[in-house]
Amino acid sequence: MGIFGRKEATTETAAAESAAATPDLAALTGDYTIDPSHSAIGFVARHAMVTNVKGKFLDFTGSLHLDGSDPTQSTASIDVKMDSVDTGSADRDGHLKSADFFKIEEFPTMTFRSTKAEALGDEDYRITGDLSILGVTKPLTIDLEFNGAAKDPFGNERVGFEGKAEIKRSEWGLTWNAALETGGVLVSDKIKLNFDISAIKNA
Repeated sequence: MGIFGRKEATTETAAAESAAATPDLAALTGDYTIDPSHSAIGFVARHAMVTNVKGKFLDFTGSLHLDGSDPTQSTASIDVKMDSVDTGSADRDGHLKSADFFKIEEFPTMTFRSTKAEALGDEDYRITGDLSILGVTKPLTIDLEFNGAAKDPFGNERVGFEGKAEIKRSEWGLTWNAALETGGVLVSDKIKLNFDISAIKNA
């Protein structure tokens, strides 16, 4: 079942399983806090024109507001600590934190504030908002898939989403690069963003 609309179950068993796993539509409406211990915000960059380097941010907070009757009124807000970047290499992480890239002393936080939400059908949604990096704010559109909603063993009502987006880092002032002897550059301008979000409904 999508957040803002139901699918018909093909069998009584499927319908029962869906009802057990997902609350009624009205019950999903409300405010949620992102659970960072069960969520991930990651990125992928092309390195040396031949391979991908994957990274993630370990320290972030965020909130969601879901509106079951009008999805266009749903919102999202995320704050990411840039010094929590982790690519599996201490040297590379240090370079990313430096003045060549994130300038964490001057710009410690990356933020996203939604400005528009859309229901695309089935489990698919799209949210657009303002992404701020290095003091530069530009629009970002994230395609989302709703993974479901359920009550966990501790009584928390959870919703889950997977999201993806692409940006050109140069548009946010992230322009450092190095030329390769064989042609091309060390780090791609295009960056893929990945979101895996679990959020708990506020009491």
